[in-house]
Amino acid sequence: MPELPEVESIRRSILPHVVGIRVATANLYRRDVLVAPGDPPGGFARQRSSAQRPKPVRVRPEHLLEGALITGVERRGKQLALIAELDGGGGGRALVVQLGMSGQFLHRAPGQELPDASHVHAEWMLKRGRRDAGRLVFRDPRRFGGLRAFATTELWTHWNGELGPDALLITPEQLAAAVAGSRRPVKALLLDQAALAGVGNIYADEALFKCGIRPDREAARLKPPEIVRLADEIRQTLAWAVEAGGSTLRSYVDADGNPGTFQLQHAVYGRGGEPCPRCGRTLRSGMLAQRTTVWCMGCQV
Repeated sequence: MPELPEVESIRRSILPHVVGIRVATANLYRRDVLVAPGDPPGGFARQRSSAQRPKPVRVRPEHLLEGALITGVERRGKQLALIAELDGGGGGRALVVQLGMSGQFLHRAPGQELPDASHVHAEWMLKRGRRDAGRLVFRDPRRFGGLRAFATTELWTHWNGELGPDALLITPEQLAAAVAGSRRPVKALLLDQAALAGVGNIYADEALFKCGIRPDREAARLKPPEIVRLADEIRQTLAWAVEAGGSTLRSYVDADGNPGTFQLQHAVYGRGGEPCPRCGRTLRSGMLAQRTTVWCMGCQV
């Protein structure tokens, strides 16, 4: 699943294509990938009971920002949002793009085709004045991602209130507050988006290795110097990954279709059974917080 560096890379790559651009038309090809105002909080994609399933509200053009001028692209943790303004006093709106396991959010220039046009669930035709400015495409083969429409930018901000501090900016003081009294393994805490927004399996393993902390250590037992070092390593690891365009392990690409390269710098993630790059011991692999976890028994204590 794309984590903070991948989502931030998409944000940066899509910005020059969309800011100041108007959405001429928007097409939704699967209703269940959109959570519109009035839908159940989790949407309809995984509603199993048809007897209790409410009738979907009608999708209105403004739900998909049709006719709106895009004014920004924001990110909080792993969440990406197009911010737009409607003419005629419609005010600011937000459309969140959640990538899930296999989602892609792409910009195609006029006349540029997709390498794979299957599993396209939504599409936005863009205009700069009267000129064609290309299109945005959301595709998601596994459909664990989706779209979420907010009638105001304030509602988008309020929805984000459930997330913890953004991991790219985490301070030792914020991390200390998150670990205080927590009996969970430190890796489980790092994966909790209410404690720290943006870190997933890849970057939790990498940051913990870099600062020499075992992933199964009880979070509350971290000492103040370890908390400072861990906060620093989280920020630094994420920043390096953003500069490398993120990690491409399966289908992730940025908005221009470019893969990331940070996977070439992974020290431990996905390398269970291989030699530790620091001490040469065999890296251990096991399940922790329902995630495959890799660490070094010699370098991490």
